[in-house]
Amino acid sequence: MGDVAIRVEGLTKRFGEVEALRGIDFEVPAGSVFGLLGPNGAGKTTAVRILTTILPPDGGHAEVLGHDVVRDAEGVRFRIGLAGQYAAIDPNLTGRENLKLTGRLAQLEGSEASSRASDLLERFELTDAADRPTKTYSGGMRRRLDVAAALVARPPVVFLDEPTTGLDLHSRNELWEMIRELVAEGATVLLTTQYLEEADRLAERVAVIDGGRVIANDTPAVLKSEMGSTVVELSLGDEDRAIRAEEVLGRELQSPVKRELTVVTVSSQDGSRMLIDALRILDGQDLAPTSLNVREPSLDDVFLALTGHHAEAEDQAEDGATQDGGRGGRRRRRRREA
Repeated sequence: MGDVAIRVEGLTKRFGEVEALRGIDFEVPAGSVFGLLGPNGAGKTTAVRILTTILPPDGGHAEVLGHDVVRDAEGVRFRIGLAGQYAAIDPNLTGRENLKLTGRLAQLEGSEASSRASDLLERFELTDAADRPTKTYSGGMRRRLDVAAALVARPPVVFLDEPTTGLDLHSRNELWEMIRELVAEGATVLLTTQYLEEADRLAERVAVIDGGRVIANDTPAVLKSEMGSTVVELSLGDEDRAIRAEEVLGRELQSPVKRELTVVTVSSQDGSRMLIDALRILDGQDLAPTSLNVREPSLDDVFLALTGHHAEAEDQAEDGATQDGGRGGRRRRRRREA
């Protein structure tokens, strides 16, 4: 775990007037899962595209397993697997043919590519549909096949850009288990995800990107501990009442206070004392909550506190990548049409 598999230093990227990346820095230890989190347009997907040589950076330096992503792009490509947000499979080929083709492009022997395709089709529960054209697959099946394609050559570094989007719970759990197995075998995984539970379960370290900058980089446990040991959610039943409650609690308590619509959230290291004080203050202002919930902090709380946003369910045309008319934008449009 002492070696660095991915190194990013001062990486910048601009699309016209949009600064997608403003000098981000992070390192990913070999043999680990690294989570990259951020709200829509934060720069996550742009970072992945640069690290996988799809886009060139405007400035800074990045390398994968010691290979510079600009000066030795070919060396990087032979050592990575990528599952992007949109399936990169040929709809006219069968699932088996897609995986065998991926293996052959990765310079596997024909027999090895066939064997690997069969193994992955079984693992991702696609055997029954293996010999059907993938244009007949459901969205979830195509997603599973796309992730399988990223793993055909057993790459030492795997980039998974929101890999479980569109998967049911069973398929998601299967993919989580496969990620754990990859890491146990020595692979390094960089994961972007909209499911904060996913990063919490899988990632040894998490970097939060907002506005093209890394604003936090630590283990999930440390990030959550900064929120306090207890989170209390107070539902006021009315947005005007919630606004007033946020103001008065923010003024009276020595704890972080956040509001979303009708719910005010307070976190503290001393949860029981904070809850008593909050209820007393609100009662004195005739703002007694309609309900409350007490729980441990989650990575979603960290995300909201750092960025002011919850994780979104669907990435927009992130970072202006579809606005620049460049290769990344064309790739996305072609995939969507497929």
